[in-house]
Amino acid sequence: MARDDRSNYESYQKDAFDNPPKGPIGVHRGNTSLLSRSIPYFIVVVVAVLAGLLVWGFYSGELQKTFAGHNQSQSQTTTSEKTEKKKPAKSKTDTKSNTKSDADASTNQQQAAPQPAQQVNKQTAVQVLNATGTTGYAAQKKAVLDQAGYSNVTAGNPTGDVPASTVVWYANDADKATAQDVANTLGISSVEQKSDAGQPIVVLLQN
Repeated sequence: MARDDRSNYESYQKDAFDNPPKGPIGVHRGNTSLLSRSIPYFIVVVVAVLAGLLVWGFYSGELQKTFAGHNQSQSQTTTSEKTEKKKPAKSKTDTKSNTKSDADASTNQQQAAPQPAQQVNKQTAVQVLNATGTTGYAAQKKAVLDQAGYSNVTAGNPTGDVPASTVVWYANDADKATAQDVANTLGISSVEQKSDAGQPIVVLLQN
């Protein structure tokens, strides 16, 4: 029976399937390097680390703080830019106007500032000159000034040309207040500055 099957098998015409090729059939891949085989594992490790950091940052609040700080910084920058845009540029006219206003204010302050009052100095040298021709008249006026507190008063007679009316002379501006007080004490209305008077204050008595 087996012989009949073999004869029947051999009686068929042989095709490609009856003569299979020798050796491996199909796609043959060569050996891959260690680096190529390690890349997928490295990618998995990196992704796992990033995912872990993301989860840690979310639950610990660090991620929210980072985003909040970034948003706040952007908000402050935007607000600063809007404020700078709203500020009007100062024109040359405004600058000149402000300078003039400051100068006027300084002048007004100087004018409004009270001048220091001059003090009466009763130790100042006062000379009383008698041009009336009445004997002892200068001594009488000296006594009046002595009673008023003046401590450096002398009496005498004038020399040279004299004015026609009674007058009180003072040499320097610092003696003006004292000269006016002397005139008030003696009842004299005329007070004048005379740089060559010879004394700080001179009283010239005339008829």
